[in-house]
Order: sequence, then structure tokens, then C-alpha cells
Amino acid sequence: MKGIAVSEAVAMIPDGATLMIGGFMGVGTPEPVMDELVRQGKRNLTVIANDTATPGVGIGKLIGAKLVGKAIVSHIGLNPETQKQMIAGETQVELVPQGTLAERIRAGGYGLGGILTPTGVGTLAEEGKRKIEIDGKTFLLELPLRADFALLHAMVADYLGNLYYALTARNFNPVMAMAADTVIVNAENIVPVGVIPPDHVVTQAPLVDYFIMNGENI
Repeated sequence: MKGIAVSEAVAMIPDGATLMIGGFMGVGTPEPVMDELVRQGKRNLTVIANDTATPGVGIGKLIGAKLVGKAIVSHIGLNPETQKQMIAGETQVELVPQGTLAERIRAGGYGLGGILTPTGVGTLAEEGKRKIEIDGKTFLLELPLRADFALLHAMVADYLGNLYYALTARNFNPVMAMAADTVIVNAENIVPVGVIPPDHVVTQAPLVDYFIMNGENI
């Protein structure tokens, strides 16, 4: 695990990359990384996240700058700009039920071939998906999700990269840390090893590749 500047972290992300971004309506999203993605103008990104937040907040900044080619999310209802871009054909949106989205990411992190869920059977969500019957009940086979980069936010990181999240800002961050080739974390506080009690560590250091160093946490 290595500390780097946010500009260096984002410079590693190429146009067309697939990103998992933590957060729920912007809570738990690494805002400095979103700002830097906009500043560097990364294009045609595929974003896997719970939602696209609201205009000017979190992932909404990427939407506003028209950097997202595809969004795999559970809803876009609070970001009218995402809706406009989807209708105009500028951004492709794949809507996935929230629990299914979390489980597909978990499957990607755990190396599973997919999950079976009854959610979506008999609806538009089943289109193009394999249906499997078990004991008379129909399930959809949902395939795992992985990303090139996971962009996460934590309340506290130690120098090894162990992470602690605050309350609901935890949301999708821990499961996404398992499912990306490179994990980049923005932490509000970086502390010596041992300050985070072992039973408070949610994401373990071996999963974290880089954390953002800035004037507030050096």
C-alpha cells in the first residue's frame, strides 16, 4: 500500500476504464477523486455504483462533465442529468436491483461464477438472462461484476491500509474493495498502525493498493 497525490492516482486511470465508486447518494464517495477525474477529463468511463448521486455531488460531477459512457447502478432518480443523457443516447444506463447489484459485486470479489436470485423474474430485468429452476422456483442467473479500479472513501486508514468506515458511509465501499484490480482510497484521517482497534477494521490492508495523501492527512 502506497500513499500518493490525488493527481497521481487519477493519472493511472485511462480513458475507457471501468470504475467501482463507493457511496450512496454521495455519502461515502471520495469527492477529491471525483474532482480530479473531472479536472483531468477522463472519458468514456464505465461506472459501477449504487447511483449517480445528484448534480454536482459525487458521481454527479462525472455525469455533469459527460465523462460516463455507461453506468451500472440501482437507480438514477435523483439526478435528472443522468436521465437526460440516457434519453439522448449519450450515456448507457443498466439498472440493477440494489441487492442484486451488491451481490454481483460480492460475487466478483469472491471469485464466484454468479448468483441466483428470484428478484426480477417476470419483469424487464429478466431480459437476456438465463433462468434456472430449482425445486419448482425460478431464479435469474446474475453474472459477477469486477472493475479495473475501485475508488473508495473511508473515515480512517492506518499506514498499512486497514480501513474503518463511519456509519452509513460504509455502504458499498467494503464489497467494492474486493472486486477491483486496483483499489484507491481517500481517507479523512490517516493514523499509525494500531490506532484502529482490530475489531473495527472493515477492509483489510492487503486489499488496498493506494491511499490519497493531502495536506489534511499527511
